[in-house]
Order: sequence, then structure tokens, then C-alpha cells
Amino acid sequence: MLLLLTVHLAAAVVAPTLVRLLGRRAFWVLALAPASAAVWALTWTQQVQAGNGPVEVVEWIPALGLELTFRLDTLSWFMTLVVGGVGALVLVYCAGYFSVTAHGLGRFGGVFVAFAGAMLGLVTADDMLLLFVFWELTTVTSYLLIGHYSERKPSRRAAMQAIVITTAGGLAMLVGLVLLGEAAGTYRMSAVIADPPGGTIATVAIVCLLLGAATKSALLPFHFWLPAAMAAPTPVSAYLHAAAMVKAGVYLVARFAPAFATAPVWRWMIVVLGGGTLLLGGYRALRQHDLKLVLAFGTVSQLGLIVLLVGLGTQATALAGLAMIGAHAMFKASLFLVVGVVDAATGTRDLRRLSGVGKELPLTALAGGLATASMIGLPPFAGYVAKEAGLEGVAHLDEGAIGPIVLVMVAVGSALTVAYGLRLWWGAFATKPAVIPEAAAPDASGGPALHEGAEPDATPAPITHPTLLLVWPAMILAVLGLAVALLPQLGEHLLAPYADTYPYGEPGHLTLWAGVSPVFWLTLGILGVGTLLFLARARVERWQSGLYRGPEADSVYRKFMRRLDDFAADVTAVTQRGSLPLYLGIILIVFVGSVATVLITQTSVPESMRRWDNPAQIVFAAVAVTSAILAARARRRLKAVILLGIGGYAVAGLFLLHGAPDLALTQVLVETVTLVVFVLVLRRLPPYFSDRPLAASRWVRLGVGLAVGLTVAGIALVVPNARVHAPVSEHFAEEAVEFGGGKNIVNVTLVDIRAWDTMGEISVLLVAATGVASLVFLSRRGGAIYRAGDAPADRAVWGGSEDPMAVLRRRRDDLPAEGGSSSSRDRQWLSAGKTLAPQRRSVIFEVVVRLLFHTMLVYSIYLLFSGHNAPGGGFAAGLVTGIALIVRYLAGGRYELGEAAPVQPGLLLGLGLFLSAGVGLVAQLAGGSVLQSWILDIHLPVIGDIHLVTSLFFDIGVYLVVVGLVLDILRSLGAEIDRRAETGEDDTSVGSSPDEQATVSEADRIVAARAAGEQP
Repeated sequence: MLLLLTVHLAAAVVAPTLVRLLGRRAFWVLALAPASAAVWALTWTQQVQAGNGPVEVVEWIPALGLELTFRLDTLSWFMTLVVGGVGALVLVYCAGYFSVTAHGLGRFGGVFVAFAGAMLGLVTADDMLLLFVFWELTTVTSYLLIGHYSERKPSRRAAMQAIVITTAGGLAMLVGLVLLGEAAGTYRMSAVIADPPGGTIATVAIVCLLLGAATKSALLPFHFWLPAAMAAPTPVSAYLHAAAMVKAGVYLVARFAPAFATAPVWRWMIVVLGGGTLLLGGYRALRQHDLKLVLAFGTVSQLGLIVLLVGLGTQATALAGLAMIGAHAMFKASLFLVVGVVDAATGTRDLRRLSGVGKELPLTALAGGLATASMIGLPPFAGYVAKEAGLEGVAHLDEGAIGPIVLVMVAVGSALTVAYGLRLWWGAFATKPAVIPEAAAPDASGGPALHEGAEPDATPAPITHPTLLLVWPAMILAVLGLAVALLPQLGEHLLAPYADTYPYGEPGHLTLWAGVSPVFWLTLGILGVGTLLFLARARVERWQSGLYRGPEADSVYRKFMRRLDDFAADVTAVTQRGSLPLYLGIILIVFVGSVATVLITQTSVPESMRRWDNPAQIVFAAVAVTSAILAARARRRLKAVILLGIGGYAVAGLFLLHGAPDLALTQVLVETVTLVVFVLVLRRLPPYFSDRPLAASRWVRLGVGLAVGLTVAGIALVVPNARVHAPVSEHFAEEAVEFGGGKNIVNVTLVDIRAWDTMGEISVLLVAATGVASLVFLSRRGGAIYRAGDAPADRAVWGGSEDPMAVLRRRRDDLPAEGGSSSSRDRQWLSAGKTLAPQRRSVIFEVVVRLLFHTMLVYSIYLLFSGHNAPGGGFAAGLVTGIALIVRYLAGGRYELGEAAPVQPGLLLGLGLFLSAGVGLVAQLAGGSVLQSWILDIHLPVIGDIHLVTSLFFDIGVYLVVVGLVLDILRSLGAEIDRRAETGEDDTSVGSSPDEQATVSEADRIVAARAAGEQP
């Protein structure tokens, strides 16, 4: 099963490439993924019938009891056949449905196969949390499929509506699953069903589970999202809304019914949800003019019937419900595909505009007729066999008032099915004496009824002849609905093992002829009443139009969402005032109020505490405390940043005194980089925090800071005494040498013992770099790297202010000729030094940078390679290299940065992450675990013994990510802001004339073209 899921994932990933290479023919290849699942299920048929289906268990987090468990029993085997078989045929249909010029086919194919894989995982998962994961994956992928036509408002609205409703139901279902798992002591679904918990918790869990099923299967009152989802392409409707997604809720009911069908709350919710949906959907289908909406409301009705059958709890109705699942998947998917053919041939789905389609498209009409016959329950089709079994099972319900109520619901709903089924086929294929003019009904959702607005002289929709590739998938499904019905005993043999797990009732039977019985006469009555309703369709429509309809569920939903948006806006207006200090202050006050209360009331301070290990700690602590207090009272931003930096350096001194040189080194480097970043940002901010010198706010900030500091100090004192287990780092020293091959515990922990944490951290760094760049680069980000030769001659870096010393500075041409030498200021110490404005240059700074830059690079490489056994490592080495780039930028400007690092930051970030992840995968391919280190001791003739640990390459990846992050920040907060200031882009973006903006943009374009090596 894991292999099949991997096949679906791989197919989804390569789908865009396949579509780009093969065009629409790629759908044939993609169809192999769901087809493989169906074929695989068929190969396990005998073992599944014998109760020996495959079980796969992969331990995920053993300490937490989390595992990936898959199990194939009769129900999951049957659902796999449905999901895989129908999915393969619909993908083949897609090859003829979409036009050659259709956009987004690669994305559509990938998401479609991903949805099929999610459904496969859902029906085979035996762990309840894993079931929820796949449940939500179907929600997300169905959202993307429903909203495929993203340029159309109805598609976007329908997709959003579907994901909101099904996600809400999924969260309710998650609560139910967690309650069941905790009450049963296991999340293994088969174990919970075998020994279900009871009591109030089980009752609440049942309600939550059925709410999740109701939203997914479009049951009352959540039914309205499914008709709205008809805005999706026809293949989506045929698969998601006939065979797959909506069957997820049905599957959930069928899966838990053997355990909870005896509970009163289960029985009554099933009757109300299933029976109400059955009647409402059938009634609404009678007055629809859009063929897809007729099928949509018919699907709602049929889902109610199926949920009713599989949820009642008897073996007879369960067998009928399983048979109806298969029959419905075949005839409803076939009918959706047929409607797609009619739409492609005529350009409309409005049955009031269609006439003579059956004569022009006889094969399509035949497929539609076979599927319709199965849907309305005519013999000898699968729908008839399942419906007869259902009526027989319901008729023998021994449940007091529930039995007659359910029987009436099923009979009335079946009669409505006959009526709208006949109306569907007649509306699509019959030759009508009169149709509605196109001007009278511009779309299928409006305009008069056929009997009111038809004109004999009106021209019906023109008919073309689409490719037969669209017809054969529908024909195959329709014929299957006939073929399986001719072997009812085989179907009973295959499905009975699961029906027998239901708690009570006599076993049911699937048969084409059960003799003359009350159910036989009831069937004749159903067919007769349904036919009369169809023949009197004009009167029925008039009667429906005259009735009070009440509020539409869709309108109620939209009004509720608008009110919810208004309420959210009001709450946001009160709580989100646009003040970051206020937000942070509220968070910290809540933290202090909640944590400090517990510390004071429920904990105690240790009796003995050592004040310090070294008197020098008092000095550093005093510096840190003083700088923090002064920073809280500072009004100027730069002053606060400098004071924070001083506090950070004092903390580094404390680390050093505690014997942690690695932490001290890293703290110093981080504080240095952070200080520079703050300064770069402060260039674009006012010098003061506020124009109003409010002394009271300083005391408030100081009070909050002291409260938070004391609370954290209290936690540091209390938490160590609350430890009940040995610390995880107890054996780090031995493990670092034995498994990590290094003596530097900190570095080995980062790249080996806790390498997964480091992977997450460098991923966050990459995201942070992307976020910073996206905030600064307002337009599309260019790939140009500005070098010294690209600098314009008429514009200097950082030359915006006046030069008061210009009158004292002599031109080079004015120097005495006998001097023969130029001054040191005229020498080029840095490659782009002359691009700076003269008043911004510092010869001393340039000389120092030139002397130290390469030394810092060499030192960073030393830290990188020695970090496994000495202070250093990839993170510290990357920071040293980043600081080297920072000083090059500060000394020479943005063009000097391009000379120092003529490489894209994204390349370093991506390469670093790829290298770190690649090392982990190589370790697994070599037979170890992911991110496992391998120790290699090599002897080279001249160099000598070399102790090499493969985690070094992981550390190199960390180094590249850190360097890429610093470079990206310098490009964003440094070079890009400099460029905008030099070109006047910020000044002209608001309140300037179009000519001024065009001049600035053209000048910048020329510089960018030069940097990219192109002709401006």
C-alpha cells in the first residue's frame, strides 16, 4: 500500500512535465496510477475474502505510539476498486475533454492523481490519526480541483465554500477520533471497532464523527456545497462528486457502523441526516434545468440513501448499502461523463435548449440510457439489485417507529429518483416540439420553465460530434452496471464478509428476482409514481414554483459568512491597533500573569542556591542588566539597538565564563550581524520611537521587562527541580565521540545527534531570507549583480547629502607635476571604492578591510573544518564569512558587495539546504538511518592521518545557508535600499509626475542591463 501511495505521489509530481511533453496524451499515462491500485486490489481478492488481507505497519514515532498503519479488509478492498477503477476511466476521459490550448492541464493532472492517492490512503488507513491526515488531503486537493477555472468567480466561490464546510467538519471529526482513541487506549481503528468504548465520551465522539461525514458527503444541512461545486470541470464532478470525495463520508459511516450502530444517538442522526437528504435532494432535482445540477441534487439524494442503508446497523441494509455504493459510482460517474459529452457537442447543459441530441449522438444516448436505467432502479441493472435489497432490508426492520418511517422515506425518495432520472434523459436526448429561445435563458440557472417559455419556432442548440474518446469511458461504466447485476450472487459473496460484521439483523441477499412479495408491489408502485411525476412534470414545476421555499441554505451560508467577516473586522479593529509594542506587551503580560501565578502558588524556590561560580560573572551580569534597563527607557532607536548589543555581548561573556566557548563565539557573531542588520533597517525609520516624549511609557516598558525577566528567572530556578527523568543530554559527551566522531559536543549535537532540528532551523533561515527579500523587492526580483564597472558616472553611492569638505578637496589634475605621486586617497584599495561619494570614503577603513577580508575568510574555513573537535562549526564559520561581506559592503557600498560575492544568494541557500538534505539521504542509501554520520579514518602518504566524518558535509550545507542568508539580507536591506535612494525611486513613487517616474525607471533599467551583461 505504501508503494501504491508512492506511485501516486510520483505521478502527481511528474504530471506537469508529462503534460508539457505529451500534451493531452499524458492523461493516459497518469491513468496508470489509479488503475494500478484497482489491479492490486483484484489480486488480493481471495485473501481478503478469507480475512487474510495485507497489513502494513511503519513505526513513525514509537515513543509517542505514532505509526503508519494500513489494512485491506472487504470494505477498503471494495472502495479501492471504486476509487482506482473510476479514477482511471475519468483520466482517460480527460484526454478528450480538454482542448489542446487549455491552460493549467499539468497542474490539473497532478492534483487529480494526488487526490486519487489521498483517497486510496483514506480507505486503507487503519490508524485514526492517519485517516484524518488523508481526509484533509482530499479536502485540499478537491479545493484545487473545484477551483480549476480560477479566473471564473463561480469556481473560486464554490471551491472556497467546499473547503470551508468540509474543513469545519474535518475538525469536528478529529475531535471525535481523539475522544475515541483516548477512551479506547489505542488509535488503531480495527481495535477500536472490535472493542468500542461507551459512555458519554463515546456519545460525543459519535456526534463529531457524523458531523464530519455529513459535511464530506453533502448531507443535510450541508448539502448545498455539492451543487455549487458543479462549477468544476466535468471530470472533477464525475470523480469527486460521484465516486470518490463524497464517498469518504459514506466510508466513515460504514467503517464505524459495526461498532456504534446500536447507540440511539447514532440511529436517530442517521435517520434524520440520511432520510432528510434523500427527500430534499430528490425534490430539488425535479426543478433544475442544468443537467449537471439535476445530477448534483440527485447525487445529494442518493448519498442520503446510501448513508441511511450503511448506517442503520443491520446486516441486510449494510449489504444493500455496499452494493449501492458500487452501483452509484458506476451510473452517476457515467451520467456526469455523458453530460460532459452533451455539453461539448452543443455548448450548453440547459435541457430547455436541447432537442434531437439523441438522434445525432446515438452512442452517447445509449450510454446515458443504460446509466439512467440503473439509477432509477430498472431491472436488470446494478441499481435495481441494490435498491431491492435495500427495500427488503428496511421492510424487515424491527425497530418500532423507525422501521415504517425509514421505509416511507426510501419509497418516496426512490419515486423522486425515477422522476428526475427520466426527466434527465428526456431533457438531454429527446426531440422536443418546442424549446426556449437562447435570449430567454442566457444561462441554465435562470429564465422561465420549459412549459412556460417554449416557442415552436425557436432554434435548439446546434449539435456537433465530439470525439468517441469521450463516449467510451461513460459506456464502459454504464455496461458494467448491467454486467455486475447479472451476477448478483458473486456480488453478495464478495461484499457479505463486511456486512456480517454488523451487530444485528438477518443476513441480506442480492438477487434479480426475489419472487412476488410486498417489496415487489412496492417497487412497481415506486416506478409507477415516478413515471407519473415525470409525465406531469409541467404541473409539478408549477406546483413547486407556487410553494414557499423558505431560506436557501446557500444564501444562509453566505449571510453567515458575511456576518462572520464583519464580526472579525470589528474584533480586529479593537484588538489590532497597528502598534507592535502593544501586541508584544499584551503577549508578555499574559505570559507573566499565567506563568508567574503558577510559579508563586504551586512551586517553591530551591532551599540552597549558589550565587555565582566566578566573581567576574557579577560584572557581566551587571552590564547586561544595566543595558537592558537603559534600552527599555531609550527614546532613540539607535541608542536602544546599541544597548541591546552591549547586553548581548555581556551574555557572551557569561557563556565564556561558564566554559562554553562555542556558545560565546556564536553569541558574539550573532550580536554583530544583528547589530548591523538593525542599523541597515534604521536608515529607513525615524530616529525616535515616538514624537511624543511620554515618560510614563518608559516606566511601563521597564515594568513589563522586569516582570518578564523575573518570571523567566523563576522558571530557570524551579524547572530543574521538577525533572522526573534523566536529561536527554546525559550521555551526549560519550555519544558525540562514539557516534559523531568529534569532541565538540555542541557541534556534534547540531550536525549529528540533533541533526533533524538543524534541518528545520536552516529551512527557517531560508524562509526568513525569502521573506525579507519579498518585503524589500516590491516589484519582481531581478537577477542582476551590480559590479564596479556597472556604476553610472553621474551618480555616486551614498552621495545624497551635501559634501561640506568639497572646497578643501583638490582635484587630481591640480596636483604639482613634480610630485610624481598621488595621495593615498586616490589609490584604489577596494575594487569599487571610487563608486562611493568622496565624503563617504574612509581610507583607513578601506585599508583595514583589504587587510582583514581574506584573513577572515581563511579563519571561517578554519572554524568550519575544526568545529568537530574545537570551537567553531558551520554556523559560526558562516557568520564570520557574513561579517567579512558586511565590512566589504560598509567600506565600499553596494558595488563592492557585488565584487566581493558575485553570486546569487538563492543559489547558496538552495545549495546549502540541498547538500544538508542530500547527506542524510546518502546515509540512508548506504544502509544507515537518515542523517546518520559515517566515520572514515584515512592515511595519506604526505599529509598523514585524516579523521573524516560525513557530517562535515552537512556542516558545509549549514555554512552555505548562513552565508546565503547574510548575503541576501545585505542585498535586500543594504544594496536594494541604496539603489532606491540613489535613483530617487522612493521619493518619486508618491506624489511625483509620470515623467519623473519614467526617468528614474529608465536610469535604473540601464544599470540593471549593464549588470546582467546585456546592451542597455
